[in-house]
Amino acid sequence: MKKLKKSEMLSRGQVEHVRAERNLLAEVASHCIVKLYYSFQDAEYLYLIMEYLPGGDMMTLLIREDTLTESVARFYVAQSVLAIESIHKHNYIHRDIKPDNLLLDKKGHMKLSDFGLCKPIDCATLSTLNENEPLEDNNLRESMDIDGCFSDNGSRWKSATEQLQHWQMNRRKLAFSTVGTPDYIAPEVLLKKGYGMECDWWSLGAIMYEMLVGYPPFYSDDPITTCRKIVNWRSHLKFPEDARLTPEARDLICRLLCDVEHRLGSGRADQIKAHPWFRDVIWDKLYEMEAAFKPEVNDELDTQNFLKFDEMDPPPARTGSGLSRKMLLTPKDLSFVGYTYKNFDAVKGMHGMRRSTSPRRSIDSIFGGSARDFRRMSTAGDTDTQMVSSADAMSP
Repeated sequence: MKKLKKSEMLSRGQVEHVRAERNLLAEVASHCIVKLYYSFQDAEYLYLIMEYLPGGDMMTLLIREDTLTESVARFYVAQSVLAIESIHKHNYIHRDIKPDNLLLDKKGHMKLSDFGLCKPIDCATLSTLNENEPLEDNNLRESMDIDGCFSDNGSRWKSATEQLQHWQMNRRKLAFSTVGTPDYIAPEVLLKKGYGMECDWWSLGAIMYEMLVGYPPFYSDDPITTCRKIVNWRSHLKFPEDARLTPEARDLICRLLCDVEHRLGSGRADQIKAHPWFRDVIWDKLYEMEAAFKPEVNDELDTQNFLKFDEMDPPPARTGSGLSRKMLLTPKDLSFVGYTYKNFDAVKGMHGMRRSTSPRRSIDSIFGGSARDFRRMSTAGDTDTQMVSSADAMSP
């Protein structure tokens, strides 16, 4: 479940992005994309109920494995190509392609998630991202030369191994940070030159580099220096001597991490699919074949494949009855009218799967008496739920 606080979305100007995320998930039916089952809201929060993928994410896999073989990397880069292609075909840009957002199901197949920065496009290019935290740093703006060249004051590592160790240590911290990392952002996004779907392919190139080398191509101690390196990528895109990549792998990375005019995928994803590194990939069978990595999953509640962190926010308090809230509609409420959604086909499929599998533990056996208390609360709030649904209904 993804929970978004309405007041924060309004104050940060994220209403359109919230709607775009919900609309994309409701519109794009693809085995490459995480499924949306429901979206709904209460007085304070928006909720997205999506399928749970217990295999973890690519970030956790890379932390555990350090690097991937080209065979394993090829499998997941290929599935990422299909996922990105599927949203581009619906005229959306993801704008936040990174290992954290590549999730694995129980069989090890990859699905793209987190569309909080996605945007529909009606033209070839868009203005630069304002949502990326590093771009809001005044020091970055002041340090930018007009021609986009920067001095590099970042730390130096004695070897690629030392840089890998430094990245792994900081990657765990970034996993719990609200700021994140700019390591996968395309240079045209940073330079405010306007950008299009090509920025997603740059991000994929950075991920492929990390899979095979062990750290992103422009990694540095701080995000400001990373942004400088990305913009001045011609001077900083290098392969360590001990990285034994095939010529085809190096070529594909270089043709993704380059100027927009020469970047593969600037026309269609078919340009990337036709690259020699994917010579033996059977694209229409990728999700039918055995995955390159099989995660250990003991049951449907298993979370061992995700990094653990503590939930800091307390559960939201309900403020009044449904009737009283509906009588006091505010601009905040009106901004999110039409958010409710139910994926009838997917939910029906879930029910069919439940009938065909062995009995599961009841909610009571998992949560004890709290489940019974919750049922009482739900019964008492039925009127509220019905009123929200009727006022907020939206066809898929």
